[in-house]
Amino acid sequence: MSAHGNTYVPKSRLAKWFESRLPIAGLVHSSFIAYPVPRNLNYFWTFGAILSAMLGVQIITGVWLAMHYEPSAAGAFNSVEHIMRDVNYGWLLRYAHANGASMFFVAVYVHIFRALYYGSYKAPREVLYILGVVIYLLMMATAFLGYTLPWGQMSFWGATVITNILAAIPVVGDTIQSLLWGGYSVGNPTVNRFFSLHYLLPWMIAGVVVLHVWALHVTGQNNPAGIPIKSGKDAVPFTPYATVKDVFATVAFMILFAWFIFFQPNYLGHADNYVPANPAVTPAHIVPEWYFLPFYAILRAVPDKLGGVILMFGAVMILALAPWLDTSRIRSCNYRPIYRQFFWVFFAVCIILGWLGAKPPEGGYVIAARVCTFYYFAHFLIVMPLVGLFETPKALPGSILESVTGPGKQVSGSGVPAGAAAAPSTKG
Repeated sequence: MSAHGNTYVPKSRLAKWFESRLPIAGLVHSSFIAYPVPRNLNYFWTFGAILSAMLGVQIITGVWLAMHYEPSAAGAFNSVEHIMRDVNYGWLLRYAHANGASMFFVAVYVHIFRALYYGSYKAPREVLYILGVVIYLLMMATAFLGYTLPWGQMSFWGATVITNILAAIPVVGDTIQSLLWGGYSVGNPTVNRFFSLHYLLPWMIAGVVVLHVWALHVTGQNNPAGIPIKSGKDAVPFTPYATVKDVFATVAFMILFAWFIFFQPNYLGHADNYVPANPAVTPAHIVPEWYFLPFYAILRAVPDKLGGVILMFGAVMILALAPWLDTSRIRSCNYRPIYRQFFWVFFAVCIILGWLGAKPPEGGYVIAARVCTFYYFAHFLIVMPLVGLFETPKALPGSILESVTGPGKQVSGSGVPAGAAAAPSTKG
């Protein structure tokens, strides 16, 4: 990445002086302008930029909302109503923050399934992938804590159900529950603690995102063919090629986001959360936000409380083991005809689990949830190891360029000098 013509050279004396002391401009140039990316990236690779934009939206709107929020059991619900009715553009900030959480998870689920489909978890990107799983866990914790803060019926009872579930963890469960409650039940100290943690965790997410991007720039990006950059013709500079695609995709995603804010702001929420929390009245059907429903279905599929907790957390943690459970030497499902079929079954199972999580835990719904839970874990523990051993993959193209143009065809010139493209390719 430091080949001739690809290195940042400051022009003015001030820029040279500053660059010699704090080379931020050079870092930005090498990481986001001259950085070589595979020329065959599709729009699934734009969701990293979309997620960065959504994280910024959540932090900005969250900080602004915190200025008007009262973290107490007595005042939380009324402070949210005050934001909605009395604060200038408070309704916009609140709807942007609430729907932004859902849009954040839409983007992260696309990002995760893209990584699983194209094998972006395979060597040398294991640490990059695990950092992504850590970000996902922090997102889930942040979203749960934020959902409780309006202190409506679903907020209160959601907090009650989840904290009671944590008590099933052996040895430390009761201690964790007591620390979160701050007393003998969900109440005023709980709101204070949840608000404090909800404000803290997004900054932790931002820190891990920096590590995630750093790890990405060390190993280089994966691509739809799942093969490394071998020459300058396989790559193009990040700017303008990837930048323009990222900006276009982010704007398109923001249009969808805006549609929810202005036309369907409560579509992804629950009506019971507009009723003040009442410990004496239990909602007829307690459900979490839609992005937690697959794991909620897994939790309820097991009759034993501790077993359900283990499987619920295990369903997330098993994602981190994918680099070692997958035995295939081929990354992309485009060249794995058998495993590709199993992948789409896995995708369908995740959708069905989400649907089952919104249904009452009775009759056929429970049986279906158990079948889907079995396949969810079997996909990682049985399908991934065995299919990789016995599957005969399709022939890979000779290079990234060949995967774009077809065998034997060439393109004139290259967007990246050969030396610049060599850094990621030697590790991919």
